[in-house]
Amino acid sequence: MALSKPEPIPEETEELGRRVIGCAITVHRVLGPGFKERIYQRAYGLELDAQELQHECEKRVTVRYKDWEIPGHRLDLVVGGQVIVELKSALRVEYLHKRQLVSYLRATNLRLGFIINFNVNILKDDGITRIAL
Repeated sequence: MALSKPEPIPEETEELGRRVIGCAITVHRVLGPGFKERIYQRAYGLELDAQELQHECEKRVTVRYKDWEIPGHRLDLVVGGQVIVELKSALRVEYLHKRQLVSYLRATNLRLGFIINFNVNILKDDGITRIAL
């Protein structure tokens, strides 16, 4: 049995993703690496506001298991109701971070997410991990 190819991400969502990355690059250019994650999260939220991008911070999401709802997921940001953004200030993005983002996408039925690790020298080269379902 052949697996079906997933539908492409809608262009509107892709454009929102480009704007999400642009905001992250702006924050990184101003602050650079080395701050705590909460500093980047606050600065990133301010930049999203400045760019007039609607977003929800620390959005709580439940996971469906059979007939039950299990609370527990907390997403750093959901931008425009379409893109999940997880912010990090770590030595590197680990496999576990990627798996968590996949689980967030599955729990929300969203298709595009980014892990943005601000603790790098050049954000566009080393700090952005894109995951699309």
